[in-house]
Amino acid sequence: MTQGVEEMGQHLERIRNGARDSLFFLKLALYACGIGIWVGVVAVAFHYGIDWGTEVRVHVPRIVWLLPAGGVSIVLIYRICKMEQDRGTNLVLVAVREAEPMKLRTAPLIFLSTIITHLVGGSAGREGAALQLGGSMSAWLGRKLGLDAMDSRVIVMCGMSAAFSALFGTPLTAAIFAMEVVSVGRMYYAAMVPCLLASQTALLVAKFCGLHGSVGYVIGAAAPLSPFSMLCTAGLGVLCALVSILFCMMVHAAPHIYNKYISSTMARATLGGLLVLGLTLLVGSQDYNGAGDPVIRRMLVGETIPEAFLLKILFTSLTLGAGFRGGEIVPVLFTGCAFGTWMGPMLGLPHGFSGALGMAAVFCGATNCPLSAILLSFELFGGEGLPLYALCCGVSYMLSGYYGLYSEQKIVYSKFRVEWVDRKAE
Repeated sequence: MTQGVEEMGQHLERIRNGARDSLFFLKLALYACGIGIWVGVVAVAFHYGIDWGTEVRVHVPRIVWLLPAGGVSIVLIYRICKMEQDRGTNLVLVAVREAEPMKLRTAPLIFLSTIITHLVGGSAGREGAALQLGGSMSAWLGRKLGLDAMDSRVIVMCGMSAAFSALFGTPLTAAIFAMEVVSVGRMYYAAMVPCLLASQTALLVAKFCGLHGSVGYVIGAAAPLSPFSMLCTAGLGVLCALVSILFCMMVHAAPHIYNKYISSTMARATLGGLLVLGLTLLVGSQDYNGAGDPVIRRMLVGETIPEAFLLKILFTSLTLGAGFRGGEIVPVLFTGCAFGTWMGPMLGLPHGFSGALGMAAVFCGATNCPLSAILLSFELFGGEGLPLYALCCGVSYMLSGYYGLYSEQKIVYSKFRVEWVDRKAE
């Protein structure tokens, strides 16, 4: 009799726990959808703002002469708002891993400063800025809702997913990237459904507002799976790992070099603007200013520019190191595409397919996010050749060492052995 009563009590307890978990799931689902709508709307405005800045520069090329003034204005905006020491995307990663609070003012600051960067011709993307935009907005909402530290982390990841998806049109990549980038080797699976809901809701908002009618790139036929194509793809993966290391080293070294010789942040921004302007005039085109998506599309359909990957790394390092604001992800994709379209055909791979492999593999090596890179390949280039994308990304991931775009990213497990390393990216 006593045993029966105990079993009944355990059964009732399981029912209560199940009901509590179901209510918690519904609560997070509603929060995620709300964040998808809210962040999605702001991200759409951000997208159009950057497009406006880019269009103005295209129609008025001489606006690049305002690069030094643009850099100074960004520094002044952050100084006035007392955010001059802002750590950018690194703060978003810390907010997820350690529940460190983020200020709502980060959102309008990164919104305005990234548009200024694109307007005057700084070399930067938008997706890294989107992580800050979505992360700060969702963190503020989490505080207003009175969420505890654990729930706040999930909400921040939802904001990251929503902004990335709305801007880039890749909802699966956005959701998995938010879960994968913070602590490499340890996924935040509890955030999977909320992140997917937030990213897909934000994408619907973006499409409703006229964005992402067609997301993918035209690359031509993929190489068939064969021992030869596997060997060539693996070889390209090795080289892409080296390119990703170079990109990360340059991006991290630039601010240290600026700081070593110039103490004033305004002077650094002025010098950085002058250097990028000088390089633009030396190159004779604005292919390396802004994010560079049109150039990516040109390269994928047949153009080869051997020196483009080195120039894009240099332009981006000088821009971000001087204090301009923006993302690193599209410059990484540009670098990978330029390198892939140059090196891949020499290895025996189709031109456009080589560029796509380079984009995915350099992105993987620089972010240490292999699952996100594979999903990015699928969402941007389709399912054809996906095993080779996975192979190229896997090789690049393993051989890129512990370098990464974000210094607050933690590599939890070794890339070569099943052992705990728990170290920050270099």
